[in-house]
Amino acid sequence: MKKILASLTAVFLLQACNGDYTELNKDPNSYYTTVPSTLLTYAEKQLVDYLTTPSVNTNNLRLTMQYWNETSYSDESNYNFVTRNVANNVFLYLYVRSNKNIIQAKQLVNDYSPTAAEVPTWETVKKNQLAILDMLQIYTYQTAVDTFGDVPFSQAGDVDKYPLPKYDNAKDIYSQLITNLKADLASIDTSGKSFSTGEKFYNGDMTKWKKFGNSLLLKLGIALADSDPDLAKATCQAAISGGVFASSADDCNLAYLSASPNFNQMYANLVANGRNDFVAGKPIVDLMNSTNDPRRSTYFRLKNGSYIGGTIGVMTSFDNFSAPGDFAYTATTPGILMNYTEVAFYLAEASARWAIGGNAATLYNNAVTASFLQWGKTSAEASTYLLANPYDSTNWQKSIGTQAWVAMYNQPMQSWNFWRRLDYPILTPAVQAVPESNGKVPVRLQYPVSEQTTNPTNYAAGSAAIGGDYLYTKIFWDKK
Repeated sequence: MKKILASLTAVFLLQACNGDYTELNKDPNSYYTTVPSTLLTYAEKQLVDYLTTPSVNTNNLRLTMQYWNETSYSDESNYNFVTRNVANNVFLYLYVRSNKNIIQAKQLVNDYSPTAAEVPTWETVKKNQLAILDMLQIYTYQTAVDTFGDVPFSQAGDVDKYPLPKYDNAKDIYSQLITNLKADLASIDTSGKSFSTGEKFYNGDMTKWKKFGNSLLLKLGIALADSDPDLAKATCQAAISGGVFASSADDCNLAYLSASPNFNQMYANLVANGRNDFVAGKPIVDLMNSTNDPRRSTYFRLKNGSYIGGTIGVMTSFDNFSAPGDFAYTATTPGILMNYTEVAFYLAEASARWAIGGNAATLYNNAVTASFLQWGKTSAEASTYLLANPYDSTNWQKSIGTQAWVAMYNQPMQSWNFWRRLDYPILTPAVQAVPESNGKVPVRLQYPVSEQTTNPTNYAAGSAAIGGDYLYTKIFWDKK
């Protein structure tokens, strides 16, 4: 951890001024000319890049969730994440490229002295800017917890004071994130301004950011449904009452550009790198074939007139199986931080669990329909599909879990969360799964090798606290 965090000022803070977007075209040698918006832009892009990339060095969740299978090699499809030091790169994206830049941006906001013209509105602008930054930080920490379990939190932001940070209890982190997010939401003034440049999700629109905050609160709450049902229900109810995403107009997406280095990370790996490393996975293709799902034509490319998926864990020929759909080969496909489809499934689950927020069957239909519309299909096609795949209140976990798995095809981190929480669909482990997986589909990542070598005492304590640093050690909220 020390090695990773200490590198920020020397490397990544300067990279934040090196031209990811127009606002980043600053003097990279002048620390004092850095402004919060440049750091915000960089943090937003790096966070979405991590969630979007299919790079086997960084994010293998499309393989873990059996959406894709490998062609040129099969290591990561079989859960070998150690050879390429995948967890090191996850820490790098979350703790350095995202979190540390957010921390620095917060400091710059707090230290800023407004001009005379800015003084009358500065307090409102400042609160709104800090709320945006904090919500992104909350999202980043939740992702870290959901990936590893106990992680550095209370000591993670000050590398000088805490060069070897302790690992905080994951449940306590969640509770603090909920508290912090509620405070952020209370501080937002939707009539005020925030960042005039550099904010790439909503262009600083605080009405949209408030909806995002409530939707993130819903995401935090629903994750706790099995581990702390009372807190989960109360948190979800507060989020729904506050106003969550209501349509795709609320989506929190990053608009990737057509030119390097700002094109979509799938395009970067599949087209710009000139590689054919992935084909469709057999489990998702077989299910969608069995239901004649219209989304197949956007999820995958036809192969000899059919949709054909490769057996998970078996190295498959690119020429004999369906490739990912055109969206993965398009430079400007937006990157998703959170969208209405995801939130709609949370709403359906909250209703199924606690009868809050509306009728569960209706909300389930809304969620499936949202996915169809997201992928360019019609409401009529969704209605036909739902007649054949209706909500089952007697096994709502299967209904919601299965349909969320299909819908979250391009949001594998969120798919992983749905699957671990609801235990559907039933996924069979890869045929050549590494022994470290204990014959199971992984439910977490092991901590980075860099943590074992540079922060061994806290690594050992953190590993012991969660029951061992294994791929099969469950996150605290994964109770079944």
